[in-house]
Amino acid sequence: MQKGYKSGFVAIIGRPNVGKSTLMNHLIGQKVAIMSDKPQTTRNKIHGVYTTDGMQIVFLDTPGIHKPHSKLGDYMVKTAESTLHEVDAILFLVNVAEELGGGDRYIIEQLAKVKTPVFLVMNKIDQVTPDDLLHIIVKYKDLHPFAEIVPISALHGNNVETLMQKLGTYLPEGPQYYPADQVTDHPEQFVVAELIREKILHLTREEIPHSVAVGIEDMKVEKNGLVRIGAVIYVERDSQKGIVIGKSGALLKEIGKQARADIEALLGSKTFLELWVKVKKDWRNRQQVLQDLGFRDE
Repeated sequence: MQKGYKSGFVAIIGRPNVGKSTLMNHLIGQKVAIMSDKPQTTRNKIHGVYTTDGMQIVFLDTPGIHKPHSKLGDYMVKTAESTLHEVDAILFLVNVAEELGGGDRYIIEQLAKVKTPVFLVMNKIDQVTPDDLLHIIVKYKDLHPFAEIVPISALHGNNVETLMQKLGTYLPEGPQYYPADQVTDHPEQFVVAELIREKILHLTREEIPHSVAVGIEDMKVEKNGLVRIGAVIYVERDSQKGIVIGKSGALLKEIGKQARADIEALLGSKTFLELWVKVKKDWRNRQQVLQDLGFRDE
C-alpha cells in the first residue's frame, strides 16, 4: 500500500430528489446512477468509485429516506438507514431551494444515532442568493453537530472540489479497493437495467414511475462485437402496459432508442436492444418478485 494513501466508504443521503444521483455522477465523471426529476428514483445502494493518485472513495448513493407505502418502499428506507452504520463519512444533501421540512428533520434524527462524521452538503446554491444561503445554514447548523458545512451545485460542479478536499481529511489510510479505471462495482447488467428505467421515467406520465421495474433476460456479446440485450419492463396494470408501449409501439421504440445510446456509451460497443413489457400485478408488495428483481434485505 502506498504510504499516506487514503481510502474509505462515504454514504450520500437525503430526502428524495435533492440531487444525490446528480452529485454521484458528477464525482465519478460518468453516469452510474440514474437521474430523474421524480422522487425515489434510486432503489438500491449505487456504488460509485472515485480514484485519484492519493485517495479512493467508494460512494454509496442511497435511496431517498421517506415514509414507505409498500414493501419496496420499506426495502428502500431500510437500505438507506442501514448504510449510516457502515461508512467512514456521511454526506447529508439538502436542497437549499426548498424549506427545511419534516423529511430533513427525520433524517437528522437518524443521524443522531451514529458516530460517523456528517457533512451537511447544501445543494442547488445556484438557485438562491448568498444572503438566503446564510440564513439557511443558520437554520440547519443548530440541529446537529455537523463535521463540515459545504454549499455546492452538483449540477454545475460549483465547490465540489472543495467538498472532496475536505472529505479526504476525514478518511483513514487504507488500500485501493478497486482498479483506478473502475467507476462502479455493480455488474453491467444492473447499470443497463437502470439506464432503461431512467428513459421510462423521463418519457412516461406520473402514474408509471414507481410501478416500473426492468429485468435483463439476456445479455451476450456476439462474434462481431455486437452486444445483444433482451430486457423486460414490468408494470403493475394493463393500462400501464399500454402507456409504456404507446400508440403503435412508438413510446417503447423511443425508450429503446434513448436507452441504447446510453448503453453504447457505457459499454463502448454497438448494441441491439430488444424490449418487452409485462404485467406483474402489485409487484412492489410481492416479496418473491422483489427478490427476483434484485431487491434483497442485506
